[in-house]
Amino acid sequence: MNHYFKQTLDIADSVANLHYVSHPLGKGEELDALIERIGSARVVMLGEASHGNHEYYKWRNYITQRLILEKGFNFIAVEGDWPDCYRFNRYIKHYEESGNSAFDVLHSFNRWPTWMWANWEITALGEWLYDYNGSVSSENQIGFYGLDVYSLWESMEAIITYLKEKDPAMVAMAEEAYQCFEPYRTEEGHGYARATSLVPELCRTEVVNLLQGIRLHFPNYDTDHESAFSTEQNALITVHAENYYNAMIKGGPHSWNIRDLHMEETLERLLQFHGEQSKAIIWAHNTHIGDARATDMTSEGMVNIGELARMKFGEHQVALLGFGAYQGQVMAGSRWGAPMRSVAVPPAQSGSWEQLLKIEGSGNKWLWMDDLRNTQFLEVPVGHRAIGVVYNPEYEQYGNYVPSILPLRYDAFIYLDQVTALHPLHIKPDGRQMPETYPFGV
Repeated sequence: MNHYFKQTLDIADSVANLHYVSHPLGKGEELDALIERIGSARVVMLGEASHGNHEYYKWRNYITQRLILEKGFNFIAVEGDWPDCYRFNRYIKHYEESGNSAFDVLHSFNRWPTWMWANWEITALGEWLYDYNGSVSSENQIGFYGLDVYSLWESMEAIITYLKEKDPAMVAMAEEAYQCFEPYRTEEGHGYARATSLVPELCRTEVVNLLQGIRLHFPNYDTDHESAFSTEQNALITVHAENYYNAMIKGGPHSWNIRDLHMEETLERLLQFHGEQSKAIIWAHNTHIGDARATDMTSEGMVNIGELARMKFGEHQVALLGFGAYQGQVMAGSRWGAPMRSVAVPPAQSGSWEQLLKIEGSGNKWLWMDDLRNTQFLEVPVGHRAIGVVYNPEYEQYGNYVPSILPLRYDAFIYLDQVTALHPLHIKPDGRQMPETYPFGV
């Protein structure tokens, strides 16, 4: 994406508009009106401007709990790996032999960037969900699932484990697919991507046959319907992951689109699994949940789950809530796979969405974006900061701002003046040094 932006707004007029529509955010009850408005949607998507800020997780925890308690939401689906998140799902639902604590289950997450889900903030949410699920019937328990496509090998291992117990006749087919990919495992898919430049459908037949075989046998699997559903989902991941790595080597928007189309298909499958009246809460980066059609992503041929969900379910059934901040600290790596570190996030650049919200002057706040539809924000793209798992602030001006028509990108937005770094479980030798403010109330 081209993240350059130009300062073309009338600053004074923009700040005046923001002041008029801003609602203060200090205590949780100041979100009552927001909860009431988004709670009527079938799908609520909670964004974040980075994967490494405590406050984004804290407020999403709070909003998630209220949507469950007050608005009848049924499950959470996050920008994470299915196999890891499914283990966490089994823990919070009190399955047998599913772990002794949220900490133990999350501490086993070992795919970089581990801090995204193996952190104290999700630990707090997990224990809340565990307690909640212990107080309701099994059919009313809240689920927790992964939307992403990266877990190729872990998904195949989970399939083989399941089939060895439930459908031994299918094991050979699963192992054939696994063995096809095995030579490329050490490079997390990059080696396979390079190999497909020479043999484009290197392992495609194996994973497609595996998915078809599992779907054919699906009606015969046992009464643990969620476990059978998980196995089918893992098979779907292997097909989409193969497509993803095949597309990655070619460049362009295709690999991104495969990933977000998979997220949307997973959301639809989860809603179908949970029933016609089910309601979903999504946690993912702003770049995934904020409607791509309101950014420069669309000119580059990119789609995202926010756009796709609005198109599938209708705008009134999907609530997109973005997050952003002016400055602070963030947990990130200097390059892909690098050790995590806390990095200073400089003040937002001049003319950006975050700087305008800072100039407005009322501190932390939330906005209902419809209130800006009669302003210049509906006409002029504004730079909106986006920080990924790789972040080097010295290069921020070149790649960390997405030109956005904000009233069309989100339904609501939460702005924070100052943010702090997330609390990873793996940052200490044993990961057990609990933060002083845990479990992080608002």
